[in-house]
Amino acid sequence: MTEEPLLLRSDANGVTTLTLNQPKKFNVLSREMMSEIQSALEQIGQDRSVRVIVLAGNGKAFCAGHDLKQMMADADETAMRALFKQCSKLMVTLTKTPQPIIARIHGIATAAGCQLVAQCDLAVAASNATFATSGIGVGLYCGTPSVAVTRNLPRKQAMELLLTGEFIDAPKALQYGLVNRVCELERLDEEINQLAKQIAAKGPAFISMGKELFYSQIEHGIEAAYEMATETMVSNMKLPETKEGLQAFIDKKPMPEWSDR
Repeated sequence: MTEEPLLLRSDANGVTTLTLNQPKKFNVLSREMMSEIQSALEQIGQDRSVRVIVLAGNGKAFCAGHDLKQMMADADETAMRALFKQCSKLMVTLTKTPQPIIARIHGIATAAGCQLVAQCDLAVAASNATFATSGIGVGLYCGTPSVAVTRNLPRKQAMELLLTGEFIDAPKALQYGLVNRVCELERLDEEINQLAKQIAAKGPAFISMGKELFYSQIEHGIEAAYEMATETMVSNMKLPETKEGLQAFIDKKPMPEWSDR
């Protein structure tokens, strides 16, 4: 029998959906799965016809984190350092990919799966979704997930999540800022399509420029951040599409259809 691919891809109307496809293992982030996602993002990042990426999970869950059985089968220091470096590279790639990435969450998103949610640019969760950085419960503090989680949640809430390993539900994840929207499971795709359509309608040059600035400036002090933002807006103003859009607004004409440049 032919093995099912670890990662599925579908494309429609400028939106690419990448679906983790190991449902029997709750879509764990094995070395192989991370390699597949990494390769896909690197390829899609070069495709200017793709406006938005949706990251989803097949089966009953979004993602249950790292493959613990694989980790325990090769747990020496060299292997562990390579694994977490691979994971960290993937998480950074999510922020460096020019297109906005929306996490589509249902079921559980635990440990590195919760990290995956936090590291995506946007996240929409089904009302049945639950989230946890649960490694602490088995003796492994979720160190790498904490990087993304602490950049999404207020400090006290992030610390509680990391130190207790307790699950939070979708409404609380929304309250904490881990996700953008919550809806019933049967409406999840509709809600994501609506959000993706809104973003895809904007010019890809403006979106990618804005995303790059967002992640660059947020790690700097306010003066450096404003310097970076100034340079971005100057570059933005040089684009012919920008001048076209501003002139249309001034002339009270319909906005142009943005190019794939």
